[in-house]
Amino acid sequence: MRLRQLVMMVGALGAMFATAALAAGPDDGYRDVDPFIGTGGGGHTYPGATVPFGMIQLSPDTQILPFKKSYGWAAGYRYDDTTILGFSHTHFSGTGHSDLGDVLIMPIAGEVRLDPGEIDKPQSGYRSRFDHKSEIAQPGYYAVTLEDYGIRAELTATRRVGVHRYTFPSVKPAHVLIDLRSSIYNWPGKVLWSRLRVRADGTVTGFRETRGWAPGRQLYFAMRFSAPMTGHSLQDLEEPPPYHGFAPPAADAPEERAQIEGRGLVGVFDFGVLKTPLIVKVAISPVSEDNAVANLNADMRGWDFNAVRNKARQAWTKALSVFDVDAAPDMKKSFYTALYHTMLAPTLDMDSDGRYRGPDNEVHRANGFDFYSTFSLWDTYRAEHPLLTLIQPARRTDDIVNSLIAFQQESPYGMLPVWSFAGLETWCMIGYHAVAVIADAYVKGIRGYSADAALKAMVATATYAPYGGLGDYMKLGYVAIDHTPEAASKTLEYAFDDYTIARMARAMKRDDIAARFDKRAENWHNVFDSKTGFVRARLSDGSFHEPFDPAAVGYGSDYTEGNAWQYSWYEPQDIGGLITALGGDQALIAKLDAVFDSKVDPKEFANVEDISGLIGYYAHGNEPSHHIAYLYDYAGAPWKTQARLKQIMDSQYAPMPDGLVGNDDCGQMSAWFIFTALGFYPVAPASNEYVIGRPFVSRAVLHLPNGKRFTVVADGLSDAHPYISSVTLNGQLLAKSFITQQEIMAGGELRFVMQAEPNTQWATQPEDRPFSMSPYPR
Repeated sequence: MRLRQLVMMVGALGAMFATAALAAGPDDGYRDVDPFIGTGGGGHTYPGATVPFGMIQLSPDTQILPFKKSYGWAAGYRYDDTTILGFSHTHFSGTGHSDLGDVLIMPIAGEVRLDPGEIDKPQSGYRSRFDHKSEIAQPGYYAVTLEDYGIRAELTATRRVGVHRYTFPSVKPAHVLIDLRSSIYNWPGKVLWSRLRVRADGTVTGFRETRGWAPGRQLYFAMRFSAPMTGHSLQDLEEPPPYHGFAPPAADAPEERAQIEGRGLVGVFDFGVLKTPLIVKVAISPVSEDNAVANLNADMRGWDFNAVRNKARQAWTKALSVFDVDAAPDMKKSFYTALYHTMLAPTLDMDSDGRYRGPDNEVHRANGFDFYSTFSLWDTYRAEHPLLTLIQPARRTDDIVNSLIAFQQESPYGMLPVWSFAGLETWCMIGYHAVAVIADAYVKGIRGYSADAALKAMVATATYAPYGGLGDYMKLGYVAIDHTPEAASKTLEYAFDDYTIARMARAMKRDDIAARFDKRAENWHNVFDSKTGFVRARLSDGSFHEPFDPAAVGYGSDYTEGNAWQYSWYEPQDIGGLITALGGDQALIAKLDAVFDSKVDPKEFANVEDISGLIGYYAHGNEPSHHIAYLYDYAGAPWKTQARLKQIMDSQYAPMPDGLVGNDDCGQMSAWFIFTALGFYPVAPASNEYVIGRPFVSRAVLHLPNGKRFTVVADGLSDAHPYISSVTLNGQLLAKSFITQQEIMAGGELRFVMQAEPNTQWATQPEDRPFSMSPYPR
């Protein structure tokens, strides 16, 4: 039998036995997770091994392309690829921009090639072909057979350590290659400097500093092997610069070097013919090589791969068991995979001794909390962070808020993060949505941090005039388009953030601050054009920007990744005011219908890669649309919300690799799915209200952090019964179209009775509608 056929058979048998063993376990949600969902299409998720909110995301990379061609490989892996470059230790889940892919490792049997090679030329480099039949992806575990080498590769992880198990063919010498040139969203010169070092005890350490999404990002690592090396080679493959100093000892003998520095480093570690699997463990640190060694010692002292895998599985089983769900198999798989995706970020970014690197690129120490980063806040403040307050212990949100406060205190700009990772600011996207995350936590009673420091950080951020047109916003009441791009969107998002600051200040009895930011929360009025019924950008002289086309879209336009059809609904703190401005309930309903029912050619959005999942102008693949379907509730027409949600759920999610129509955005797309499947959604974080939609699961039990249970039941749920007949909360008829955080946290039962036809009498009166700063028109 030829080697490749044998490899395929071994891989398939391994996948079969692993699946059988998994199926024998308890129905705890773990087995319903499919990490391949979102790895194709536009989901940008990765299938590799990690633990909840872990610092390590150990996953295969299938292509590393120049950054202008890298959008589809933002997570390093695409399901439709046929080769694997290696396994790197850091990845984003679902982002629309990218970086990372640090410490790429590739096991090799036989001849070693130092460059990746070409996909269509097998064995032209170190990459290897693979087949999905040999792949296994489970929470905390990934495995694949590298066909060109006959190597079975398995991955698992702790919080700070990635663990590899490589089973080599017993007839060829085994090697492990490390390529410090490789980086997601790569470009020539991205690696500013790097180092590889072989220590006397066989530990390999190193670092690299990159100029990517976060400039000047430093990452350190430490790597150990379960078998002794028989040799090694350290090389710098960069074209020699005009000046590179004097040659160190063994400069012409890569196999004798103990250390090498440069910008094109590749290392190869030799082990001879191995009769038993090789375990490789790699720890990372934002601080130093010695700290990486300390993280390695703290997280994993021995070589028991199975023990680490089992511990990762236990962590995921516990995290996923927050819900007990009864639903059709496809819905259940989608639900638990979405839940899994909501716990991949934010990520731990702190060493075992409490030290981390802050936005000033200096080393700091967290006292009494874990420091987290990877804050995709423009996305995640909407549903991801509100969900964490329900499914995670309060300590998790406390750590997140403490991390945000520490960031602001260490920022050279004195600002909370906008979009940060590795403790560094990227200045990606708009708004200052960290304030919404903090306010949402505070008004929900999650307060394991200094409220005074938090409010001070929020006000400092919201009044930093040089940021994103805030100077004009504070002076004029709107961001001026002739001074700052995307001004209409910025005005709307700043106004919502200001509302959340007011909410927290009032809860703290800081009425002076509350009054100030309540007034700023009304600034959305200043960009609403009553003549067209759309939100529009204004010039500094007060006139609206011309010419105006509500369908026009483009980067740097009046709107952020959207147009007037998509952004004119972003006043979640004051939909009653929007209804009045439009001319009443029916005007809002008619305009919402136009959003969904318009005939739109997707080519109109071809130049904006993040806009996807179109239903008319509604774009579920991008966050500004996420609350729109729920706005019918505010106009007293919740049955229309119910119909639109079914339309969205049926067309935008599927339990397959290309089953996410847009970027998962660090869990936001998945959090939307979880809330919508349960039957309610946080349209306005910090309001303490969840707007009722309709359920998509027959029954779900939420095991709350306080030890109580909140159960959602949908009687008669089916495709033939898509509408709500009635709703009860703890046996009492619910006339309103929302529930509160307090009602959920008290435990109890929310029961829906479903029917074939819409109930046009339920929750129609203004007093039964969700919160609005302005009263509803009568």
